[in-house]
Amino acid sequence: MDDGAQAGTRQAPAPTVGWASGPLGAVQAADREIARQTALRARAVAAFVATRPASVDRAQGERGAMSAERWAARADVLRPVSEWATPELAIALNLTQPAAEQLLQRSLTLVHRLPATLVALETGVLHAGHLWHLIDKVAAVEDEVLRGEIEADLLAWAARRAQVTTPSQLGDKARRMVAQRDATAAARRLAQALKERGISIRPERADGMAAVTVVCTMPEAKALYAALVQCAEAIVNEPGEPVRTRGQKMVDALLDLVLRPGETDLPPVRVLLTIVASVATMLGGDAPGEVDGELVPAEMVRQLARAFAGLDPTPLVDVADDTTATDGEPVDVEGAPVERAAAELDAAEFDRWLAELVRRGFGDHPAPGNAADQPPWDTGPEPDLNDLDDLDGGDGRGPDSGPGACEARPPAAAVGGAAPPDEPATSSAGGWWAAADRAVDDAGAAVHAARMALGHARRSVRTAQQAEAGDEAAWRASPAGQVDAATDALGALAAAADTQREDLADLLTATAGGGLADRPRIVLADAVTGAMLALTELPGLRRVAHCGARPCRRHPETCTHDLTGRPGLHAAQATDGYRPGAALDRHGRARDRRCRFPGCRRRVPKAGELDHNRPYAAGGETRAANLAGYCTGDHRGKHQAPGWRHDLAPDGTLTVTTPTGLTAVTEPPPY
Repeated sequence: MDDGAQAGTRQAPAPTVGWASGPLGAVQAADREIARQTALRARAVAAFVATRPASVDRAQGERGAMSAERWAARADVLRPVSEWATPELAIALNLTQPAAEQLLQRSLTLVHRLPATLVALETGVLHAGHLWHLIDKVAAVEDEVLRGEIEADLLAWAARRAQVTTPSQLGDKARRMVAQRDATAAARRLAQALKERGISIRPERADGMAAVTVVCTMPEAKALYAALVQCAEAIVNEPGEPVRTRGQKMVDALLDLVLRPGETDLPPVRVLLTIVASVATMLGGDAPGEVDGELVPAEMVRQLARAFAGLDPTPLVDVADDTTATDGEPVDVEGAPVERAAAELDAAEFDRWLAELVRRGFGDHPAPGNAADQPPWDTGPEPDLNDLDDLDGGDGRGPDSGPGACEARPPAAAVGGAAPPDEPATSSAGGWWAAADRAVDDAGAAVHAARMALGHARRSVRTAQQAEAGDEAAWRASPAGQVDAATDALGALAAAADTQREDLADLLTATAGGGLADRPRIVLADAVTGAMLALTELPGLRRVAHCGARPCRRHPETCTHDLTGRPGLHAAQATDGYRPGAALDRHGRARDRRCRFPGCRRRVPKAGELDHNRPYAAGGETRAANLAGYCTGDHRGKHQAPGWRHDLAPDGTLTVTTPTGLTAVTEPPPY
């Protein structure tokens, strides 16, 4: 390790394996510095929360206080800390609030319950990866004296080891020490773990997929899993339907059991999902949509919207299913010529048939720019026959030793695929030289065949690439492709086919009589910024699309009068009272969609949490420019956290200022 890398670590003991030289030594020094800074951060976090006592919070049982459930699940080290320290730390470090609370809990545990561990972290005996096992196992020991003894013994064991100590090894040692000296700690950990039972959801890597995580006791998990296995084994794949794996059947069984769609005496469960999709997406474009704020592919959101509206699903559009590309050339599909030939011909006949098909389509010469395609003859150097002396078998008897030395060799295959006439095992020039000559011929034929196959493969790849390009060109020329290329909703409607517009109209006229909890709404958004300008529905569009005369009200599609001066679409009107009216409530929720507090992604609950920025009692109006959506926790924080300020601009931009002067800005999510 160079002098610069060692500068900040001379006072620390050397690693058990010593200091490496060069870049690896710099890595070791950087790891030591990360550990030291981790300890410094823990001390700084503890100092920060010391200035945020829980005495400023509303006491349990008081109106507006933290719920009893959250308070019961709160870690003991966090009880003296104000609940509003968590969002302040989250803003300062660009963290989510759950992550900020974990950092608070971990830092306070290290400072107040594991002080020696902090020293070991600063001196390099431990690194950040070791901390979890100490916090999880040693910090749970309630007796302060016993906890200090176990911590000291464990750190001494790690320090005197003359070998690598991984986090797993340290965790195993800590588990054994605690089990031997504090048997009740395991019971306390289990009691704490029972408080953490719950269910969470997170998006999966593939768009439109999610994972639901259930944290429960092992017996509960085993029973649940076994029940789902039995349900899956009872499910029989229907004839003609895709074969489902056991895992897929278990998911289907779980959904059936939980959602109960009229299969039991219990009432059906009603689940509210909010679907957001652009006009272009609903007309067949590729832009993804949203389901409860999570990204889903365009085809999934189209099918889901139609299913909820009680409409028949639209068939999946696949340009590759069309056997004719835009240039009039056939494209292979199931049951087409290539498919039939592969099924009816053997391997050799199919290869010859496909090669002839490619030759007719692309010629015998490589395409320009593909110099790698070699001519159908061997251009390599001739092998040196002197290198064939090793063919004598190595027994010292010479090349002609032993009867029939070359008789078992199969004949060389001709390039055209037919075998040449049988040749005698020996020639007038001697059997060994004849065999060597044939071996050279065989090698040349094999090289030639390999090059022919490689050229055929390259031509096949070019064929597939051109077919794929043809598919893409055909899709771009289709109504769905033209809709996808449109720059705004009006352009998408103009590019759509009549059937697509009719399908969209059917969806927008669907009401709550089917599977919809509300009438489908239409968002008028700025084409550049995506900011929501107005929220309406199909009847509302029809009302503003005519001049107002009685004949035009009856048949708005026939109105050709000048609409200048007629009221158009606009934001929802203000409400005189404290509670926003139905239209204003829909407008606020559609504009914000998620909690507006910086970093929070919780959905705005259906039951409320649209808050007046300027209090209603202080003269604040109940209008869109004075309302912002919050989750329950952040709504409480806006009114209860001391020293915080929330400023809402007329366009919906929210600026939050912390007690320490940090500012964070959020805007309504664009459409």
